[in-house]
Order: sequence, then C-alpha cells, then structure tokens
Amino acid sequence: MSQQPVAPNAATRALDPVAAAIVVVLCLSWGFNQVAVKLALHDVPPLIQGALRSTAAAILVALWAKARGQALFGRDHSLWPGLAAGAAFGIEFILIYQGLLYTTATRAVLFIYLAPFFVVLGGRIFLPVDRFNLQQWIGLGLAFAGMLVAFGVPTPALDPRQWLGDIMMAVAGAFWAATTLIIKASKLNRASSEKVMLYQLVVSAPMLALAAWVVGDKVVRWPDALAVGSMLYQTVWVVSITFVIWFALILKYSANRLSAFTFLTPLFGVAAGHFVLGEPMTGAFAAAVVLVAGGLVLVNRAK
Repeated sequence: MSQQPVAPNAATRALDPVAAAIVVVLCLSWGFNQVAVKLALHDVPPLIQGALRSTAAAILVALWAKARGQALFGRDHSLWPGLAAGAAFGIEFILIYQGLLYTTATRAVLFIYLAPFFVVLGGRIFLPVDRFNLQQWIGLGLAFAGMLVAFGVPTPALDPRQWLGDIMMAVAGAFWAATTLIIKASKLNRASSEKVMLYQLVVSAPMLALAAWVVGDKVVRWPDALAVGSMLYQTVWVVSITFVIWFALILKYSANRLSAFTFLTPLFGVAAGHFVLGEPMTGAFAAAVVLVAGGLVLVNRAK
C-alpha cells in the first residue's frame, strides 16, 4: 500500500514530543555509527564500507517494502528527483570519506554541520512557506555555538591540503542539505519513505564502489568479527531502519526544524567515542549540550 500524500502543513509542522524523541534516538544511533565506521576501518576501507552498506541495505529495504505490499515501480513522477537525491547522497559520502584524508575529524564535524544552515537558506527558495523567524535563527546559531564549544574553533590550517579537506566537508554538508530539499520540494514528498531511501541506495552504491576503485581502496583480508558486527550495525540498523524513519519524518514535518536536531549527532558521537573507544571528553562537553538543547528549544517553539 503506497503512502498517502503529505498534509498541506507538512512543510512547516513542528515536531510533537513523540517525533522529537524519535529524532533524538536517530541522532544517538548516528553518533554510534561514527564509532562503528572506525571499528571496521582496520579491515574495510571507508568507501568500500559505504558501497557494501548501500548495496546490502537496498536489498533489505526492498524486501521490507515488498513485504508491506508497497508499489515501488509505479508512475509517480519521482524518477528524476529520486536520481538527483541519490546522486547527492552518494557525492556527500564520497566527499566525507575522502575529505578525512586531508583534514582532521574535529574540523570535519564543524564544516559538515553547516548543513542545517544550508537547509534553512535553501528552504527560502525551495520551501518558501517554511522560513525561519529571528528566534529560530538565534536557536540555530546557539546550537552551532554548542558545536564550537564541544570541538573548538578551527585553527588556521598549516597544511594547504587541510583547506581542501575543509572545503570537501563543507560541500558534503551542502549536498546533505540538497538531498533534504530535493525530497521535501519534489514529487518525492508523495512517495513512501522506503522508495525515497531506495533511490539513494541504488544510485549511491555504484558511485561509492567506483570511487573506491579509483582511489585504490581494497579489502586485503577477511574482516574479523568486530568489523563484521560494525558493518551489520551500519547496514541493518542505521541505513535500513533509521534512515528510512528519518525520511518518513522529513515527509511529515518541517525540514528546517528536523535538520537542526542533527546537531545532536556529533555530541552523541563524542559520548560514544568516550564510552566505547576510551577517547577523551573535555569539561566543555556539558556546556555544549546545554547550548545545543537550548538552541533546539528556540528552533522548535511554535511560531
């Protein structure tokens, strides 16, 4: 059974408590996903991880949609925006994986999480009914300030290649925003969330595989149990389940408000790195959480 058309107020709908709680769980899952990627790196290079998880997740999502009786090949005029969303999704991850070769993880987080600003700015053109007011812009800035407190203001790059990595991360954030805007502003907003996800997986899988081949990534040994477990977490839970839920929320609620919640993800990533990998956590982390939480309250308060 296909998904019903979105309600007229879906472009501006604020998150209710249940939706907000779901988004927090999603961001928590994505924060742990950063750790999962690291845990598999010793056996599976990042671009190959991306190609494998997109391929396997596409099969799982397609089987789930078939089990629910959803029509995936109906003529709903979503093909071209679906291909565009898939290409943006693939380019985003290629830039992230390759950008990390040139810049630090800390700088990468700050530049990637310009994405919510890109969504709000792009929404002024493509989603004109969902414009932030001054209070919401302040909230968005407050949440980003939390990122700066948690990760620190980027120091001037000593290696010229670091600027290349920074630019790649910022552009990755722009493509992340583009994916969100394409879905919200096109015929994809009347497709099921499973179909929206499948477009991205089917298009991105060969893109990531080709990128892995171009840069020479290869698996030199059979992955151990830790790497396999981390890949299963990424593929089954993160991509096949949480991403589908995320796109279902994008179809139902304000894309601008949802994007602001993603500032929680790197904070959860820091916490996951501390508890799972023993990475250090600074005393400023608590202040960062307060700033991000305060910013989200301002963003999501009813106009």
